[in-house]
Amino acid sequence: MYDFTSAVYAVLLSFAVCVALLPGAIPLLRRLKFGQNVRDDGPKTHLAKQGVPTMGGLAIVVSFGAACLFFLKDNPDALAVLAVTVSSAAIGFIDDYIKVVKKRSLGLRAGMKVIFQLVVCAGFWLYLYFSQVGSEVYIPFLNIYWDMGLLYVPFYLLVMVGIVNAVNITDGADGLASGVTVLVAAFFLFVSLAMGSGLVPAAGAAVGALLGFLLFNSHPAKIIMGDTGSFALGGFVAATSIILKMPLVLAIVGLVYIVENISVMLQVGWFKYTKRKYGEGRRLFKMAPLHHHFEVSGWRETQVVTLFYVATAVCCLIGYIAARGAFRG
Repeated sequence: MYDFTSAVYAVLLSFAVCVALLPGAIPLLRRLKFGQNVRDDGPKTHLAKQGVPTMGGLAIVVSFGAACLFFLKDNPDALAVLAVTVSSAAIGFIDDYIKVVKKRSLGLRAGMKVIFQLVVCAGFWLYLYFSQVGSEVYIPFLNIYWDMGLLYVPFYLLVMVGIVNAVNITDGADGLASGVTVLVAAFFLFVSLAMGSGLVPAAGAAVGALLGFLLFNSHPAKIIMGDTGSFALGGFVAATSIILKMPLVLAIVGLVYIVENISVMLQVGWFKYTKRKYGEGRRLFKMAPLHHHFEVSGWRETQVVTLFYVATAVCCLIGYIAARGAFRG
């Protein structure tokens, strides 16, 4: 349906919109005092980020949506991914608004986040049901599809909710989440082209928007995406993998997200276990998530981000080998 030329147009259009928006958005957010609140218990080097404009994810979402709109005719898959992305961004925006405007550091309560996410999952599930996407998932390296049957429902929820929160956790260093996700989006762009999927323009729009955002989000960041952006990116990545039937391949190309999330779970779990057993909580890492552990260990922020970029690029190459059986021709 869509060829490489369509992908290029989508990339360039979203990139141009993002680059046009941000020079005006950054001073506007400063005037509105929508600045980042930095935790005192985080890496000391991050204290310099205090007051850096946040909610920059709005520019990503607007750029992504603007490019997608040119390719939505007779393309329900792209519309569904756009809907999940925007809906997820809305949840993140509420969280950012409570933190930044209402000055409540914890933001939206965890239970409310999950409830809102489940509402988005339910809406997306209706689309999957009526469009007959089915309950099959591609098995990496084996080049086969497995119909999960009833197991697909909890698996689907795990992917949708888990990936959104994993991307959110990954967003903790200048250019980290945006750079890792542009590589993941580029992978899905290639996969969509190879499979003849209607998601080509959506994946291209994500690549372009993130490239534009990285110009302002790389170290030292002039703007931060906030939960508005990280939730949107998580929604995009999760929904795209579901429609392409490749959530298991996402576990390979998005390994950084998963490792970051697991590092937090291990840190919290071990701390609670040792506190109960020994009366004093102990930590596996100097700080979680993992990118903070490296920073506290003496790595520069740019070194950590580069490591995660390289790791993601290598994982995308492995993902290509794992997914090649699904490609046309």
